[in-house]
Amino acid sequence: MEDLYYLKPNLVIEPLFKRWYAWSYLIPPATAARNVTGRHMKIINSYIQAPQIHMEAVRNPKMKGGPFMDFGRNRVEEVRALREDTLSSQQDLVALSDALKELDQLLKEHAKGYSLEPLYAKVPDILKGYVELNYDLNNQPSFRIVESLLYKSKYYQEQFQSIALWVTENDERPFVLSTPRLDEPNVLHLPVAFNDRLIDEIARMKHTPNTISYLKELLNVSKEDEALLETFFTKDAPPPYQRYEGDKIRMRYFGHACILIETKEVSILVDPLISYYGYNTELARFSDMHLPPVIDYVLITHNHQDHILFETLLPLRHRIRNIVVPRGGYGQLQDPNLKMVLQQTGFKNVLELEEMGTLEMGDCTITGIPFFGEHSDLSISTKICHYLQINDFKIMFAADSCVVEPRLYEHVQKEIGNLDVLFLGMECDGAPLSWLYGPLLTRDLPRDMDASRRLAGSNFERGSAIVDIFQPAELYVYAMGQEPWLEFISSIKYTDESNPIVASNKLISECKEKGLAAERLFGEKEILYNKHKSPATAHPVL
Repeated sequence: MEDLYYLKPNLVIEPLFKRWYAWSYLIPPATAARNVTGRHMKIINSYIQAPQIHMEAVRNPKMKGGPFMDFGRNRVEEVRALREDTLSSQQDLVALSDALKELDQLLKEHAKGYSLEPLYAKVPDILKGYVELNYDLNNQPSFRIVESLLYKSKYYQEQFQSIALWVTENDERPFVLSTPRLDEPNVLHLPVAFNDRLIDEIARMKHTPNTISYLKELLNVSKEDEALLETFFTKDAPPPYQRYEGDKIRMRYFGHACILIETKEVSILVDPLISYYGYNTELARFSDMHLPPVIDYVLITHNHQDHILFETLLPLRHRIRNIVVPRGGYGQLQDPNLKMVLQQTGFKNVLELEEMGTLEMGDCTITGIPFFGEHSDLSISTKICHYLQINDFKIMFAADSCVVEPRLYEHVQKEIGNLDVLFLGMECDGAPLSWLYGPLLTRDLPRDMDASRRLAGSNFERGSAIVDIFQPAELYVYAMGQEPWLEFISSIKYTDESNPIVASNKLISECKEKGLAAERLFGEKEILYNKHKSPATAHPVL
């Protein structure tokens, strides 16, 4: 009989797309194509031309999150090989990207308010049948992508999807949107598509032991990789999960916007982004081992990489019963359909929730609440806040809602009443439009225009407005990107003088002066709430 082993708790299962970190905009063919040419190739060419500039930039905290590769040493030859491989193997995506740019230029030059039917003949050949031309009511031309068909075409290239397995000992990682994963001696790369159930089998071994030979056979690793694979195992069993069996509501904050709500009947996980663990750290944190073996509902607020992270979601897939996403994504390039993204990556029970739509489960209801802003004024409908009512208790996760128009929430308050607890994101500086959406643009924005359109949440005045409207008993500022395990995806590092810290401190002080409980969350926190008492009594865990 062979010994049984677990995967080490700090084993990373990192999803990659042609050696670039796989986030949600690298799944749909159209956005993947634009990111290959508008992000990957630009950074690759820049690095080959001037690697020293990249090495100097990543040492400057002010440049963190910029388009600079972070390797610590010169790796020009490897990056040059990546460029050649990209140009040869991804030529279909490069052609798709060029066609989208050509289509945009076609509409700009020829769509002047008259019928668009004659222009169909001029649509780039590779896009014909995949796009519908249209106007808005002000005769501004655009196009709609038939995403469902494009996923079935040669432009959906899951053969470029893979996973990298490696053991982490700390929170330090390069900013992943600008640094590809080149070969490293401690990293095992496996050509596994994201919808492959092999990922579920790997992830299960973090909780359910099996033999090393089972995983070796399953992964079909080469002889030279077997020694590395064996370093990923341990005989130490993880601590058993302590299911909540009480009569209250248990809230656990996992960092950033990730919160677990549990009663003895249901578990709900919001915006999962889980810290790895198993290494010494001064900052207490909940981890994968603090999640239930079955998660009834995962709620996604919007399609940004710090709210929908495949590195967290794919290993949890076998534990998730239902995943709830905002209804939206009607073929606009900047707003891909999130349900299709998740279905393509192997998630089965994907539910769309529209604004003011409701899901009911026993004594708990989930309602989608509209939110404005935080998307650089782009037309994006795939975003909602989540309002939970459990018996008499009311919680709203306002995520990155930028309360640019308080009347929105006045209308909502008339429908749902006041809240017991409000979670509000206040990352009120935000990156400019081009930081995230730049590769999708076919024409450069003037710098001042770009800087005026931010990926920002609420500031003090806007946060104060939503508190006045909903009169919560408790306010928690969250989704600030402060935790050190967020830096690799958000690049945020605050000081006491940073605007989001100053603004959130001011709001917290104001709330306390009004008699509200208020706090900016950081690291981990656990609170118990009474289902039938409002305002609720909180019991922080020491």
